[in-house]
Parts: sequence; structure tokens; C-alpha cells
Amino acid sequence: MRDRFAIPEGVHYLNCAYMAPLAHSVSAAMVDGARLKEQPWKFRPTDFFTVAEEFRGRAARLAGVETECIAIVPSVSYGLAVAARNLPVTKGQQIVTLADQFPSNVYAWHELAKANGGEVVAVRRPSQDCWTGAVLDAIGPDTAIVALPNNHWADGRVVDLVAAGARCRKVGAALVLDLTQSLGAMSIDFAAVQPDFAVAACYKWLMGPYGVGMMYVAPKHHSGRPIEHNWINRAGSEDFARLVDYREDFQPGARRFDMGEKSNPPLLMGASAAFDFLAEFGVEAIERALGKATQAIAEEAAELGLSSAGIGVRAPHFLSLEFPEEIPDGLTERLAQNQVYVSQRGKSLRVTPHLYNTDSDYAALAATIRKCLA
Repeated sequence: MRDRFAIPEGVHYLNCAYMAPLAHSVSAAMVDGARLKEQPWKFRPTDFFTVAEEFRGRAARLAGVETECIAIVPSVSYGLAVAARNLPVTKGQQIVTLADQFPSNVYAWHELAKANGGEVVAVRRPSQDCWTGAVLDAIGPDTAIVALPNNHWADGRVVDLVAAGARCRKVGAALVLDLTQSLGAMSIDFAAVQPDFAVAACYKWLMGPYGVGMMYVAPKHHSGRPIEHNWINRAGSEDFARLVDYREDFQPGARRFDMGEKSNPPLLMGASAAFDFLAEFGVEAIERALGKATQAIAEEAAELGLSSAGIGVRAPHFLSLEFPEEIPDGLTERLAQNQVYVSQRGKSLRVTPHLYNTDSDYAALAATIRKCLA
């Protein structure tokens, strides 16, 4: 799919977990959305709703959930603030997270625990293992909320969310997910996991623009409290002539949690085009293709003395290469000088390809690492 992206020949971008490049179709949709503002007399009142509902429907299909369960958010932190506002924590209760979890899925829980006399428990995984066993051990009678990713943002190691969800239900804890580093590249069965809330930013594996995300809200929370009160989320807001007939009721389903000024055509049309790109192949097919790619990279890296977890322990689309000792100083900079783009996370080199990558990208990565280790 290289020709679907504006990636020049000779650039080896293996860093989708940092930020996905936009496909030509996504960029074109964003431009079309921006041009609607050139002639606002053509942007009808109904368009405030249709552009949002088209995004919502595509997001729901991608996740395999009901459209009524999707809210439109600007960021993961916004979605998690909604979750934190709607989940109770009492004195002495615990909120379980992963150690070194991405900050957006940490700060909200520290604030909630501090305000209510609770405690945040950061689970650490045993060396070289996935996170599941340690997470399940940490969930107990005092657990109020479990806040997890599907795979860790730095090392790619997975959490069995079906098992975590079952344990949460057994002890009466809520389950909140940040799926930014997995949704779109890794299958998730929402019906089996049964999260209370799940949020994903669009700019990574959902292949869309920055500044917009999707949030799943379980039906039992559809009568919850939003963190902001804007005009468009109230019932009857389609009738612009009656907006000052103030109402207490909301638009149906998870729409009450939508962000203000959600009807932003460049973002929503771009993200919708990105969902169409993913749907063209299907998440399961993408997962298989990326698993095949990362496994090939891992095998070649092993010949250079680098180790990595196998698929199953790690997510198929996520490869964390570990060096026998420390990562050589300036390695990512030297790779970038050779137009090879990856990320360093902790003591590992994070390699995250997508469908736009080719064998030449993988060869350039191996050759440059070999040169740096010589």
C-alpha cells in the first residue's frame, strides 16, 4: 500500500505507534472538509449532525459495537475524564493500572483516588512475561476500577482483556480501556471483554488525524454525567429555531458525552476516510499482515543479538527489540540520519510497521542497526 501514502522513496518509516502517516484519501477528505468553511452558506444546520453521525457509524462498525455506544472525543484524556466522573471510588478502594502506563491513563486515576481517599496500584509484570497474570493477581475485593491498555505502549506486551473483564465482573470493579495503541491493528471482542468505557485516539493505529478520538460507553452508563454541557448534545438541538427553549434531556445513547464543537468537518471527514481505509482490508487481515512483518524483523534482529517477545506475549503489530546491554548512545538519531524512523522506549527499540512498509524498509533497519553495532 506504499502508493496510497506520501512517503518518499528512501524514507523508512517504522513508527506507526508514534503517529500514523495520513493516506492520500484521508488528506483529501480533510481538505474537502476544510473547504466547506470557504462557503459557509452551503453548510446547512443538518450538516452539524450528519458529519458527526457518519463518523460515529464508521467508528461503531470498526469496533463491532452499536452506534449508540460511541461518543466523539478530542483526546484520550477527555474520554478518561468522562469515565472518572462516572465511576465511584470510596475511601480505601483501589484503582489498578500498569506500571509505566501512558500518562493519559494514569493522571485521571490519581486525581480520582486523591479526591476520594483511594489508592492507585501500578502492577509490574514479571520479567519477559505478558501482563495478564500480574493484573489478575492485583484485582480483588477492594478494587473499584481497572484501567488498562490492550498492549503496553512501550514494550507491546499484551493484557488478556477477556480474562481481565471477567475478573472485574466477579469482584464488581469497573473496566476502563485505552485502546489507542491497538484499535485498528488488533482485534478486540467488546462483547466478550465488556468494558465500561474504552477510548482510542485516531492518530495512531486508526490512521486518522490528530485531535479527534472515539469512545465506547457501555449502555449502563448512558444516563451518566458529561464533563461539559454544550448545546448540540441536548435533545432537540436539531431545531435551531428553538435552541433557547432550554432542555434537561440529552441526545440518545452516548451522544451526551460528545465534545463541544464536535461537528468539525476536516477532522471527522478525515477520520471517517481513515476508517474506510481500515475497513477495506479488515482489522483481522491487518493484524495478520503486521504480525508476519514484525516476526520477520524479529528473526533478523535475533541474528544481530537482539531479543524480543514472541507474538502472543506481545501484540502482533508491536515489536520491542532488546539489546544484550544498553542501547548504543544516539542510536535512534543515527537511524534517522539513514532515513530509518523508529522510537526508543526505555531500554528497547520500538518498531511498529504498517501496510505502507516494504521489504526495503526492513532491510534498511537491519543494515543500519548492524552498522551501529559494528
